[in-house]
This record gives sequence, C-alpha cells and structure tokens, in this order.
Amino acid sequence: MDIIAKIEQLFEAHFKKQANSIDLLPQSGSNRCYYRITSESKTYIASFNEDVKENNAFFSFTDTFKKSKLAVPEVFCISDEKKIYIQEDLGDTTLFGILEENRSNDEISDETIGLYKKVLKQLPNFQINGGKNIDYSHCYPRANFDKQSMMWDLNYFKYYFLKLAGIVFDEQKLEDDFQTFTNYLLTAESDYFLYRDFQSRNIMIKDNEPYFIDYQGGRKGALQYDLASLLYDAKANLPEQLRKELLNFYIEQLRDYKKVDKQEFLNHYYGFVLIRIMQAMGAYGFRGFYEKKEHFLLSIPYALNNLENILKHEKLPIEIPTLWSVLKQLTTNEKLKNINHKKLHIQLNSFSFKKGIPQDLSGNGGGFVFDCRFLPNPGRYDEYKTLNGKDKEVIEYLEKEVEVGEFLTNCFKILDKSVAMYVSRNFSSLMINFGCTGGQHRSVYCAERTAKHLREKFDVKISLKHIEQDK
Repeated sequence: MDIIAKIEQLFEAHFKKQANSIDLLPQSGSNRCYYRITSESKTYIASFNEDVKENNAFFSFTDTFKKSKLAVPEVFCISDEKKIYIQEDLGDTTLFGILEENRSNDEISDETIGLYKKVLKQLPNFQINGGKNIDYSHCYPRANFDKQSMMWDLNYFKYYFLKLAGIVFDEQKLEDDFQTFTNYLLTAESDYFLYRDFQSRNIMIKDNEPYFIDYQGGRKGALQYDLASLLYDAKANLPEQLRKELLNFYIEQLRDYKKVDKQEFLNHYYGFVLIRIMQAMGAYGFRGFYEKKEHFLLSIPYALNNLENILKHEKLPIEIPTLWSVLKQLTTNEKLKNINHKKLHIQLNSFSFKKGIPQDLSGNGGGFVFDCRFLPNPGRYDEYKTLNGKDKEVIEYLEKEVEVGEFLTNCFKILDKSVAMYVSRNFSSLMINFGCTGGQHRSVYCAERTAKHLREKFDVKISLKHIEQDK
C-alpha cells in the first residue's frame, strides 16, 4: 500500500469521514514528507517519516507541551508502525514568510518585530516550564547537547564545509581548538529544554499568534542556543541593531523565570552563536556541495556576513587561534561570499481575460497562465462587488471553498519544480499570470497567495502587479 493510501486509511479510521484530497507539500531540508488532507471544510496535515525514534520524540514532546498549554500542533492519530501521523493544520504562514513579505532591505516592519517579541516571550516558557516535565529518555539522537553533540556539529562543519569548500587549515590544531571551545560552552548552565532548530521557518503564524513546530530534535541544553538560532538565522538576515534589541528583550522576559547575570549570559551567548553558525554551514555544505542541492548554497553569503560581524565585535574569554583564523579566512573568501548572487526575477500578475493575457516584456516570451474562472466567484454577490482579492472578506470567502485550496496546491506543485530548476540553472526571469473574468477577486487572491508561497520557499525577487486593480 502506498503512503497516500495509508494516510487515507488512517484518516478515515480516526475521523469516520472521507478525505476529499491528499496533496504532497513542498519538501524542506529534512527527509520527512508532509501532506495536506482536505475533508469537507477542514484541513489537516499528515506526516510520513521512516525514523520511528525521531517520531517518538515528537509525540512525547508534543504531549508534554500540550499539557503545559504551549502553542504546538495537536496530534490527532498515529499509525500502528508510528511512521505516519495526522496533526493540526496551522496553515502556510511562517514567521520567515511574514518577515520577507514586510521588509524593505534593512527596514523591518513594526508588525514583524512585534511577532518576534511574541515568539521570544514564549521561548523561556518552552525552555524552563516546558522542559521541567520533558521525558528526556525520548530524545533523539541524544538526551543532552553535550560534548559529543557539540563535536558532531563541529566535525560536520569541518568535513562538509571547510574541506568541500577547499579551506586550508592545520587539522590537529583545529581539533585542539574544538576541544577548548566545547569545554568552554559546557560551563554554561544547561538544565533546560533546547529546541535545537528554533528558526523562523519553524514558527507558524496563525491569527497573529506564533505556533511552534519541528522540535523533535530537542534535548537538554543551554538557554543561549535557541536564541542564537532565531536571531542569527542566516536567510532571515536580521539587522544587527534589531538583533541587539531582541536579545535584550529576551533577557528581560527570562528574568520572569530566573535570576540572570547579563554579562555571563552574553559571554556564553556569542559562543553559542558561533557553534550554531558553524552547524548551519555544515548543513549548507552537505546539502549544497555534497548533495548538489544548489539552493542551500544561497544561504552561505548570509551566514558569512553574520560570522564577520561576530568576529569584528565580539571576543570569547578563551584562546582558540586556529579556529578564529579559519573563520576569518571564510569571511574574506570572495568565491563563497558571492555564491549565485544573481536572483531569479519572477513577474507575477493578476489580470482580466476580457483585456487579454499580459505580455512578457523580458524578451524570453511565454511563462505560466493559470485560469481562475472556474473557481467560485465572490463577484456574484453584492457584498463583495466593491472589494478585491486582497480584502479580508473576499479572502475568507475564498478560503472556505475547497476548490480554491486544491487549485492552488496544484499550481504550487508545478511552480515549485519550475522555480527550483530556474534557480539551479541561473535563469534570469519567469512570468506567472493568474486570470479571471474581471481581474478583481479570484486572480488577485491567487496571485497574492502565490507570491507569499514563493517568497517563503525561494530566494527570488518577486514583482507583483494586479493589472486591473493597479490602474
């Protein structure tokens, strides 16, 4: 029996109703597969993962967090072999998506900053209150972010980034510095829940509130690590001034839970920033240099900018000259700093079929044209006639219609494959058009949703134009 058939069987056995559709969602950096189930007017997320130990960690942590009233998805049912489970659908909006949608270069919107502060207000609750009741025997692959875990991360960085990028170093001296560095990190308090991958793509935003996913790699560790993961998330590329503001905000929130020596916290904090950056660079090297998934390489210049800023402005109270020298080499490596700097430009339009399909002015011709005219039309009702697809009332109307969600899911499947290939082949432009009868409701809504989806998934430049509405 294939995966979709098993998901359908599990869903129907638990909910006592049929699934209208089961659609594979775009894959992220892990080997887990996610599917959106639509049934009647509700949606659910089904997850498939062969790694049962990792799944058991997720189930155990979720149960503990739900009992502590923390904002995590509810798990409704689990298959007998524990490889498939169905959970609450928290939507498609991530903190990273909102950040990208509402920023202009280094200008971050007040709305986005407010969401970051909501996240940081909840983080100590996860780390301290949530961590009190965690059964750490379920942690996978280790129960603690201990010496061995740290050395795994540093060797991941050494073998999959430094060596594959052709960086020259004295391996024995670097290994000696790894020992000194990890011994220092281990002097930080570490009796807390460490989320491990606490970054903006793992924070969902629903009804303007944050919800938290993908914590199955959690273990016992230091408070500073998760904060470093969020604020130095490479592609989020937060301005340094905002990082400082959010760092201070977190420390103030933390004081509601425990006494904090700020200077001691900061000394260890920048050490954890460094190990997190190195761990992430190991992942970029493995996925990008080794597995040839080139879009992972696009994060390297951002990580190097973060690294350069730390090396210039912060100093650890230990001597690690070889490691420091290697990190400085990276920040001056022009080849790494300019990896695939040119972005794909996507021209995304909504239009009216009555006025004709938009012309591609890039000189390449063609592109995608999606016909929205078969979808339920809010323009038929008086209360929507003066509104458009960006208005809340129209959005709510269209999101209740199953056909609209199915249509967009299928569009995203096509577009994701095309955009990924365009990026990997360094193409310069792509045109995507959504048309309906008047270019007012359905096409506008679909173009907006598509822009949001592509911004979250790819490092591309998007120009969004609503041809009839922008006149």
